[in-house]
Amino acid sequence: AAAGVLVLSWYPPGLADDNGEPSDSLVPSILDAAHRYAIKVAFHIQPYKGRDDHTVHENIKYIMDKYGSHTAFYKYKTGTGRSLPLFYIYDSYLTPAESWANLLTPSGSHSLRNTAYDAVFIALLVEEGHKHDILSAGYDGMYTYFASNGFSFGSSHQNWKAIKTFCDSNNLMFIPSVGPGYIDTSIRPWNNHNTRNRVNGKYYETALQAALMVRPEIVSITSFNEWHEGTQIEKAVPKKTLTRLYLDYLPHQPSMYLELTRRWAEHFSKEKEQWLM
Repeated sequence: AAAGVLVLSWYPPGLADDNGEPSDSLVPSILDAAHRYAIKVAFHIQPYKGRDDHTVHENIKYIMDKYGSHTAFYKYKTGTGRSLPLFYIYDSYLTPAESWANLLTPSGSHSLRNTAYDAVFIALLVEEGHKHDILSAGYDGMYTYFASNGFSFGSSHQNWKAIKTFCDSNNLMFIPSVGPGYIDTSIRPWNNHNTRNRVNGKYYETALQAALMVRPEIVSITSFNEWHEGTQIEKAVPKKTLTRLYLDYLPHQPSMYLELTRRWAEHFSKEKEQWLM
């Protein structure tokens, strides 16, 4: 699909979400597999019980000490020429900006800045007011995550231009997140109004077009394989079990969304060359 970086949903060792099991032990295998295909791996730190600026400090040290030297560990080249790991912090708004500032501003009480554990930290933008919180928290940028256009301020394509302007004027990175569609009624039966039809790939392409319009440095894709929210782009064939009907891409080929992703990734690369000229 020509995606350069795989972003891995991560919980600290021994922890998982309510529906899963601890998976940190899989990380070495994922890094090795990514290396074989010349893909890099970044970490998406999930909101576990008790997460705060102190525990995230420990998480960053753990991840960098354990995985940071692996060839597949993603490092982002900053404007100043440094290569730093990049972390997405999901539901970052659950922790107050002043707590994050302890970790993410140079004068913070246990700051990571200008230490061996410095990195590029990307917060989740849901509501418009989060922009200012993200800025005062000391984050390096923001991403929108949700694949349902209109679901939140951040995930509404029409707001991306204004968000990008805000980010540019405050030296923040803006990473719009695009998705192929959305349907999560198998796990949230009440959430029908946020379903977004794939329209044979048009929904995805509209999102990608909207993302490229704001000239971002990075575009994130929600998601490779979150089947329960109907945002997957991995290969799919028709499948039905007693309790569930899995989505497929008929009448198109199983790899339709990987091919679309590849085409747009190539388009994105070409566009970026133009912007930088």
